[in-house]
Amino acid sequence: METDAAPLIEQLQGLLTQATNFALTLTTPGWRLYQICIIAGLILAAQLFTWLLAPRLREKMRELEGWPKWRLRALLVLHKRIRLIAFVVLAWAVVWFLRETTWPSRSYLVSIAATLATAWLCVGLAARFVRNQFLRRIVTWGLWIYVTFYYLGLIEEARIFLDGIAVSFGDFRLSALSILKALVVTGILFTIARMVAQTTSKRIQTNEDISPSMRVLAVKMLQVTLYGAAFFIGLKAVGFDLTGLAVLSGAIGVGLGFGLQKVVSNLVSGVIILLDKSIKPGDVISLGETFGWINSLGARYVSVVTRDGKEYLIPNEDLITSQVVNWSHTNDFVRLDIFFGTAYGDDPHHVRALAIEAAKSVKRVLSSRPPVCHIVGFGDSSVDYILRFWITDPTGGLTNVRGDVFLALWDTFKEHDISIPFPQREVTLLDSGETTTSTAKE
Repeated sequence: METDAAPLIEQLQGLLTQATNFALTLTTPGWRLYQICIIAGLILAAQLFTWLLAPRLREKMRELEGWPKWRLRALLVLHKRIRLIAFVVLAWAVVWFLRETTWPSRSYLVSIAATLATAWLCVGLAARFVRNQFLRRIVTWGLWIYVTFYYLGLIEEARIFLDGIAVSFGDFRLSALSILKALVVTGILFTIARMVAQTTSKRIQTNEDISPSMRVLAVKMLQVTLYGAAFFIGLKAVGFDLTGLAVLSGAIGVGLGFGLQKVVSNLVSGVIILLDKSIKPGDVISLGETFGWINSLGARYVSVVTRDGKEYLIPNEDLITSQVVNWSHTNDFVRLDIFFGTAYGDDPHHVRALAIEAAKSVKRVLSSRPPVCHIVGFGDSSVDYILRFWITDPTGGLTNVRGDVFLALWDTFKEHDISIPFPQREVTLLDSGETTTSTAKE
C-alpha cells in the first residue's frame, strides 16, 4: 500500500497561501470590503425575514387541509428553505441595483454569492427526489461542493487535490475523487432507477391481465434489475474494474450462502410462491393457529392480517414446507358446518326444513348453493344434526357468519316450539329408610 503524501502537502500549502492572500484583499478598504459588508447585511436581512414570515406561513399551511399530500410536502420543503430563498431574492435584487447604478465590477462578489446561493437552493430541492437519507446527504453535499468549486473557478485545483488523496494496492489505485464520484453518480442513478421503478410498478399493479402474484414477481424483478444496474453502472462510470469485483462477490457469496442459509431459503421460497401462484395477495389462508388474509408478499416473508387486526410476518419457507389451507385458491366458495341437536319429541323432517330455511335467511349464505341439513347421530339427550352452507367472502370472517346462522336457528326453533335439550340427571336420596327421588338439571 502506497500513498502520495508530499504532493498533497504542497497542494495544501498552495491553497492556504491563495486563501490567505484573498482574505487580506478583503480587509483593504474599497469595493471588495463594501461587497462583503453587503453580503453580511443580506444574510442578516434574510434571517429577519425568516423570523417574521416563517411562523405566519406555518399557520397558513395548517389551514390547508384539503390539499393533496404532494403539495403539502412541497410547501414544507420550501418552508424549511425560506431563509435561503429570501437571501437569493434579496441578493439578485441588490445585484441588479448595483449594476444599474454603478460599474458591474462593483457587484462581482455579491453576484458570486447570489449565484452560489441559487445553485445551493436548486441542489437542495433536486436532492429531495433521493428517498434514501444517507444517499441524499451524499448527493447533496457532493453537488454543493462541486457547484461551489465550479463558480469559484477551483474545479481543477480540487480535482488535483482529491486525486492526490489516494491509496494504492499494487496496480489498483483508489482516490478520494473516485470514491466521491462513485457515491454521487450511484446516488443519482439510484434516484432515476427508483422513479422508473415506481412509474412502471404502478402500471403493472393496475394491469388486470396479469395475475396478482405475477404482478408482485414482475415488480420485484424490475426493482432488482434497475437497482443492480444502477449500482454497477455507477461503479463502471467512475472507472472501477468490475472483473475483480465479480471475483470478490463470488467469494463473498459462497461465505454468505453458508452463513445465511435461512435467509437464502426464504428468498428462493418467495420466488417459488410467486411462480407457482399457490398464494396471492387477498387470499384467505390458515397456517397452524393463524387465520387471515394475505396483505402483501415480500422477498423474505408474507404479511397475513387476521380479523383482530394483528399482522403476522410468516417466513416464505414455512409456506413451502408446511401445510397451508388456502380458502380462496381456485375459487372463493367456502363451505361451513355447524352442529346442533333437538329433542326426541320433535319431528326430524320438520327440524331439517326449518334449519335450511333459517340458514337461507342469513345474507352471506349463498342461495345458488342451497344449505343442507342431515342427521348425524342419536345422542343421549338429543337428535344430532349437521347444517352445511356456502359463502363466497371468507375475508369477511367465519365466526361471525356461523354466529348469524346459530341466531337464525334459535329464532326459528323458538317460533315453531322446537326445543334444544340439555342433559338431565336423576338423583335418589336415601334417608331413614325412605327413598326420595328428585330431578336435577345441569
